[in-house]
Amino acid sequence: MTIDKDRKRIVRARMQKTGESYTAARAQIFSLNKISKKPAADALAVVAAPAIDYAALAGMSDDKVSAKTGRTWQEWTRVLDAEGAAKMPHREIAVLVGEKYRAGDWWSQTVTVGYERIKGLRDRGQRRDGAYEAGKTKTFNVPVKTLFDAWASDTARRRWLKGVKTTVRTATSPKTVRLQWPDKTIVVIGFIAKGDAKSVVSVVHTKLPDKAASDAIKKEWTTHLDELTTFLAPRSRTRARAS
Repeated sequence: MTIDKDRKRIVRARMQKTGESYTAARAQIFSLNKISKKPAADALAVVAAPAIDYAALAGMSDDKVSAKTGRTWQEWTRVLDAEGAAKMPHREIAVLVGEKYRAGDWWSQTVTVGYERIKGLRDRGQRRDGAYEAGKTKTFNVPVKTLFDAWASDTARRRWLKGVKTTVRTATSPKTVRLQWPDKTIVVIGFIAKGDAKSVVSVVHTKLPDKAASDAIKKEWTTHLDELTTFLAPRSRTRARAS
């Protein structure tokens, strides 16, 4: 039997044991067992061992997801597998997690995306439809309305989002803003109040063509949010003096 056939046999053995897709099983075996440097018998022995790093595949620690939802990634995978979620579209999984298992709107999306990554249905930064996106979050020491206005106001936005000509598609104060980027991609921004003088922005840059574009725009957003921090700093200090 050729080495390639050995490898395929090992991947399929893992698929039967774990329920993973071929891509996910192959990635796990290659990364965890270094199959290219081991005899087939050794690799088969490792396939039988429970060696899936669920948190690494999902992109979030077990401690964090368990603290917010009451289940680890392995437990969520077991529950959703029993529901047949691997064959459901994204929206149906999110509704299932949110309504039946009461994870809440934000965490139902987080659990759904993590589960889809574990099952090999999407890559990091990829949507189920094959398109990619990049996300960043950051906390600012300003009221949520101040943070919202820094994005929704064309004049304010030009002062920190330097060199990028954007258009507001929709804005709902002080909750969301949708921006159109110069290349016609869409940026979805959400705002959450954390008390009277602190708030969080969540940025998701959507409709990106590939992983390289996703990685590049994520780095770009790090710079943009640093500029926003500088822009908002005087407002933060003014608020601190007033209180």
